[in-house]
Amino acid sequence: MALQSMTGFARTEGSHGTYRWHWEIRSVNGKGLDCRFRLPSGYEGIEATLRDTLAIAIKRGNCQAALQMDKATAETTLRVNDTMLRDVLLASKAVATAAAEQGIEVTAPTTDGLLGIRGVLETAEVEDDDADQAALEKALIASFGEVSALLAAARGDEGRKLDEIVVGQINRIEALTKEAAACPAGTAEAFRARLKEQVAELLEASPALGEDRLAQEAALLATKADVREELDRLTTHVAQARELAASGEPVGRRFDFLTQEFNREANTLCAKAADAELTRIGLDLKAVIDQLKEQVQNVE
Repeated sequence: MALQSMTGFARTEGSHGTYRWHWEIRSVNGKGLDCRFRLPSGYEGIEATLRDTLAIAIKRGNCQAALQMDKATAETTLRVNDTMLRDVLLASKAVATAAAEQGIEVTAPTTDGLLGIRGVLETAEVEDDDADQAALEKALIASFGEVSALLAAARGDEGRKLDEIVVGQINRIEALTKEAAACPAGTAEAFRARLKEQVAELLEASPALGEDRLAQEAALLATKADVREELDRLTTHVAQARELAASGEPVGRRFDFLTQEFNREANTLCAKAADAELTRIGLDLKAVIDQLKEQVQNVE
């Protein structure tokens, strides 16, 4: 299986009743899994569930998720403005009383007439009840699960491209390690020859050097000159890197740690190199390892 990238983008649409919406989510590399949500006012209560849903699809990355909602023309109902009706009736009564005092007969207002007065009869939107709201939130969460799965798929596509690069860099590290092992300056014969030469220089510089001290110096020179241990560890690290790349699991953290181990061995190899060719190989190793470390930063 290929590595999984932490870079991806996904979008999906959904609807429920008079509502339509679309989700957008994007992710980049991060140490853990963190998501910032932009939700319409009143929908903050579903955020915890959305986080749990996302954690099923992906394991690492910094994400940003946005929900855009639209509502079709809402269902409306008519209602009487009680305050306005009361004021109209009081005014009508006052007019009838004044007219009576003047001997003027006034016809009582009819129902149609009262309702026809502007402001007495109003239209109002039918509000969603608790059951409708719960069903809407459930649909939104399910839709977010879909966009989370699409994001994981997009990250998988990026991961396959990333996998090719990482495997190529591992192959290059393996080739340079074998090149260093085959370098004449790194063979056992060359090591023994250098050690013999360095011991001779010690004896020439200090003829009275005791056997114990000579043994200590020889051991120190051997430690400084022998690169076989570093090459063995590099070979082991290459095998570990291949296992991580093929595991199909979130291995980004372990891979990052492994690149540090790679770099440590390459640094030691360069420090011990007593030959221009071996030094060149060590520097090439460091360059490839740095490139690998950059790519690994985006592995889930």
